[in-house]
Amino acid sequence: MNRKEVYQEIEHVMGLVPTMFRSLPDSSLELEWQLFKKTQIEDSAIPNKYRELIGLGIAAAMKCKYCAYFHTEVARLFGATDAEIEDAVHFAKAVSGWSTYVNGLQIDFDQFKAEINESCAYIRRTQLQEAY
Repeated sequence: MNRKEVYQEIEHVMGLVPTMFRSLPDSSLELEWQLFKKTQIEDSAIPNKYRELIGLGIAAAMKCKYCAYFHTEVARLFGATDAEIEDAVHFAKAVSGWSTYVNGLQIDFDQFKAEINESCAYIRRTQLQEAY
């Protein structure tokens, strides 16, 4: 597709051609649009609302105001509540914080994996027992 055709498709889907697409060179415009559609718009195994909440968490951790705004608004478009948005950001903060601890303290990775596996096995066993 040439630039005009890509722009027509973007406008059909989004109602306008955002500057972020207008700024791309001809050599990558169509490829980036196709990838954007595939990852941001089309249905996938993860429902759109939850994908956008994941995107918001990543954007918050990366401290990208553009991505944070985009994913917040699109999450709302797909039905996310203020409480879900807050929870996604809080979860991203928690993951980033714990990552800082375990990496900074250089916790042994094999020990870490063994402990997580043991804990998950325990939780599975107790959940099974509680179910009966």
